[in-house]
Amino acid sequence: MGEIEMTHGTATLGPSGYSTHIDVSGHQLIADEPESAGGTNSGPAPYDLLAASLGACTAITLRMYAERKGWPVHGIKVDIHIGGGKDDRRIERTLTIDGADDEQKARLADIAERTPVTLTLKSGVPIHTSLA
Repeated sequence: MGEIEMTHGTATLGPSGYSTHIDVSGHQLIADEPESAGGTNSGPAPYDLLAASLGACTAITLRMYAERKGWPVHGIKVDIHIGGGKDDRRIERTLTIDGADDEQKARLADIAERTPVTLTLKSGVPIHTSLA
């Protein structure tokens, strides 16, 4: 945790449609929009990918913390809901932690507030755009 390694991703969109081929650190993904938004639903929409990123970071960080403490965590489920409009966007996160006692669960919920992706989303990140 702390400083992250440099991450690199490329999103490529063809001449029509919204199906986007993504290469992130050598992993291939497809993003798209649902049919209701004019896409073909061939992959998750961008906000779905954001929810997946936050959920994965939360689960992985909590597992790492529990392992370091030697806590008997048997499973972690992170439910992410992104909602609201432009002016009231919000993220709701619900943790289900199997195996830990109530005190350990409370500590893990506290740790969830400080995972790397959580802190990035809460603080915002400058985005510099340029043309190739």
